Amino acid sequence: MLRALPTLVVIDADSAGDEGMQLCARLKGDAYTAIVPLAVVTNRHATDAVRKWFAAGADEVITPLFEPGEQAGRLDALVTRAERDVAVNPSTRLPGTTEIEREIKRRMELGEFFAVCYADLDHFKEYNDRYSYNDGDRVIYLLSRILHDVVRGILGKQGFVGHIGGDDFIFVLPIESIGAVCSEILDVFDTLVPYQYNEQDRRAGYYFGKDRRGQLHRVPLMTLSIGVVTNQHRRFAHPAQVSELATEMKSYAKTQAGSVFVVDRRHDHDHGDEGSGDNEA
Repeated sequence: MLRALPTLVVIDADSAGDEGMQLCARLKGDAYTAIVPLAVVTNRHATDAVRKWFAAGADEVITPLFEPGEQAGRLDALVTRAERDVAVNPSTRLPGTTEIEREIKRRMELGEFFAVCYADLDHFKEYNDRYSYNDGDRVIYLLSRILHDVVRGILGKQGFVGHIGGDDFIFVLPIESIGAVCSEILDVFDTLVPYQYNEQDRRAGYYFGKDRRGQLHRVPLMTLSIGVVTNQHRRFAHPAQVSELATEMKSYAKTQAGSVFVVDRRHDHDHGDEGSGDNEA
């Protein structure tokens, strides 16, 4: 089996025969190697054989029916699709960390002013403890739809939404849209999330949960914290720098009560802590 993941696996059907088909089935039957795109190349076009290769798990079968240029194009497209699929979060179908970094880098290279917003749920762990992980997954999916629908609904292709993992999301947008987009997200979130609780908890606005010491304490309903960084007063050298500052601002936002967004107004020469961000809720 593979020790490292290649970009593409190509099996020569004419020389590999049944052993090649067995290898194909093994690779595609293993969760670790199944994500690697696998193409089969043959000098003969036999419909039954092609069908068997696809049944064994092949992602593409290249036969003499395709001209050389089309063969190369199909292999390139296969690799591109695989890279895109791996970069997508399976639970929300939003772009993952690779695409998030790529989008931030793209905007940096364009030289345009932009904002990176880091959204994170408050009291999500307690919600999972009281209800279930399935309920928690539904909340994460709900949040993903809120972010996607608001950002893309207001901005269209000017907006980008990605899913880091868990209850952590990133969205990228033009600076002038920060207030309108973040406010709408928080309004929709605060309207819909209470209905993820049972009637008793929803009416009370809280429930009792246990802390790490086993002591009962009041747990409020989930809220949403958004930390925002921009390149309006800073020059970013790398997407990792943007990510670090966005994490700072998200952490600061979580110290505020309720659903809020906070915008970092610091300049490159400032040395203040996260508290120098403006609370824009």
